[in-house]
Order: sequence, then C-alpha cells, then structure tokens
Amino acid sequence: MILKTFGWSFAVTALGLVAAVLYGGWEAFGIVAILCILEISLSFDNAVVNAGILKKMNAFWQKIFLTIGILIAVFGMRLVFPVLIVAVSAKIGPIEAVDLALTDANRYEELVTDAHPSIAAFGGMFLLMIFLDFIFEDRDIKWLGWLERPLAKLGKVDMLSVCIALIVLLVASMTVATQAHQHGGLHADKSQTVLISGIAGLITYLVVGGLSGFFENKLEEEEEREHEAEEEARRSGKKVSAIQLAGKAAFFMFLYLEVLDASFSFDGVIGAFAITNDIVLMALGLGVGAMYVRSLTVYLVKQGTLDDYVYLEHGAHYAIGALAALLIVTIQYEINEVITGLIGVFLIGWSFWSSVRRNRALAAEGGSGSSDDKAEVSSGV
Repeated sequence: MILKTFGWSFAVTALGLVAAVLYGGWEAFGIVAILCILEISLSFDNAVVNAGILKKMNAFWQKIFLTIGILIAVFGMRLVFPVLIVAVSAKIGPIEAVDLALTDANRYEELVTDAHPSIAAFGGMFLLMIFLDFIFEDRDIKWLGWLERPLAKLGKVDMLSVCIALIVLLVASMTVATQAHQHGGLHADKSQTVLISGIAGLITYLVVGGLSGFFENKLEEEEEREHEAEEEARRSGKKVSAIQLAGKAAFFMFLYLEVLDASFSFDGVIGAFAITNDIVLMALGLGVGAMYVRSLTVYLVKQGTLDDYVYLEHGAHYAIGALAALLIVTIQYEINEVITGLIGVFLIGWSFWSSVRRNRALAAEGGSGSSDDKAEVSSGV
C-alpha cells in the first residue's frame, strides 16, 4: 500500500537529489533535502484538508484534482512562481532569470542579492501573517500550552495580527533607513523598497485568504442546496438528477481546493527563499515536496490515519514563524542557509516526536480524560 501510493514520490525524490548533486555538489544535495523536508511538512495540513474535501467528490472530480490540479500546483506554484518572484524583484524577464541561473550564476547571484530585501520583506510579511493568525486562534489541542493559551486570549482582539505585522515591517524599514544613514546614505532607497514590498506581501495574504473564504462559502451554499433538493425529492417521491447536483457542487469544491492549494503553497515557496535564492535548487526541492502532497492526499483518502499526528500542524506553523523572522532579519544581515533550514526541520521533527508520545500516552491511558489535558501531558508542556 505504502509503495503503491508513494512510489512515484520516492522515484522523483531520488531523481531530484541526483540532479542536485550533478548541479551543485553535496552542498546542493543538502539544500534540496532540507527544502524537500520543509515542503512536505509545511504541506501536511494541505494534504489533510485536501483529503477531507476530496472524499466528498465523485471519482471523476477526484481524478481531475489529482492530475490537472496537481500539475497546476507543481508547475504553477512550485516552479513558475519562484521564477516570477525573482524576475519581478530583479526587474528582468522570467526567461532571462532562468537563463542567468543556468548560464551566468555570478550575474544571477548579483541580481538576486540586490533584490533580496524586497523578496525578504514580501515573504516575511506573508509568512508572519500565517504564523500570527495560527497562534492567535484558540484551538482544542495545544502543543506548547504555556505559550498558546495566553496568545489565544490575546487573539480575541480584532486585527491584532495585522497590527503586529505592520509594526514589525515599520521597525524593519526604519532599521534599514538608520543603517543606510550611518553609512553615508548608501542604498537609502532600500527602506522604501522594504516598506512597499512588505505591504504587498500583507495585501497578498489578505487577498488569498479572502478568495479561500469566498470559495468556502460557495461550497457550503452548494452543499446546502444539494441536501435541500434531496430532502424535497424524498418527500415528494420525485427523482432528482444527482449527477447534475453533484457535478455543480464538485466544481466549486475543485475551485476551492485549487485556491486552498495555492494559498498553502505560498508558505513553502516563500519560505524557500529563506534557505536559498537559487531557483534551480528551489524548483528541485519544492517539486519533490509537491509530489508528496499528492501521495499524502491519496493515502489520507484511502486510510485516514496520518491526521493522528496532531502536533505536526503546530510544528509546521512554528517553522513558518521562524522562517518569517529569519527572512526579515536577512533584509539587513546574512544568515547561513543551512542553519536557516535546520531550524524549521528541528521544529517539525520535535512536533512529530511530541505527536508520537501523545499517541502512546493515549493508548496507555485507554482513552480516559480530556484529549487536551492528555495531549499537553504527553508532549511535556
């Protein structure tokens, strides 16, 4: 079952890692491996959500999502989107960006280094909003209870995450402006670039969230209409065209899944810029990771067992928060990319280990007591 579901993912992983070694040696191998782990972990909640909705769709729409939908996710978000970010930030064409990355690495690195403050500000704000909205939401299951409980209370204040993100952005831009002034005004316009790019990242997050909410509402409306029509048909004894109703609802499910998948992809793509600016390594790592999203989705639809690791979602979001902080710091200071990647991997690994401990504790206790209390005890917080 495992080999059948994850066979293609394993094969693509092997090819991707071999390609990384051929492209940039063992250092590139390490970066791609870290990107793979991060993308898989950050996309875990994506697979869980996908599976929950995919179960409601008929076989035709399931196949459409797992083929055309995944192609959009892999080639659109994981391969094309990073190139577009580099192209827009460096003010060059997408084809030129790819050509420079493959043929003139020095010139490409120079352009991306110059554009890094805008990339870091945009990505930092987007990832920071994902993290803040997560930790300010009150959840039944808490991983680091001592931290998450007070933050959930603070989260009752409207627009708190937006306010904090804007404060962080203002501090970052003012720090850049101060540094520029101390060095004789060199790159003085960088602070304005940071401010504009950060606001663009914030707007992008709000737009993506708005689209997800819109399609979610449409999906709920369609499901409600379908249930009402079926009830009416049952009462009157008439036959209703279930295929037409299922098709219409499934269409909105498909659109909703595509928007959700795009929004979930943003964190992995933008987080990758905290690890490397090389779009070739980025494409390899994120492309391999995206294959596992499909495999995890299929596995969850068939088995529904991976959601037992309840702290993985927490670990992934804490990793997102760490990547956001690191991106903002790298606007002004350089941080080794391996260290950046390992921080996220450590947080995700810790959350997985905590999930395993929780499951063992629940099994030992035989299901007595509240899940929240036992979860906190078993995770050691």
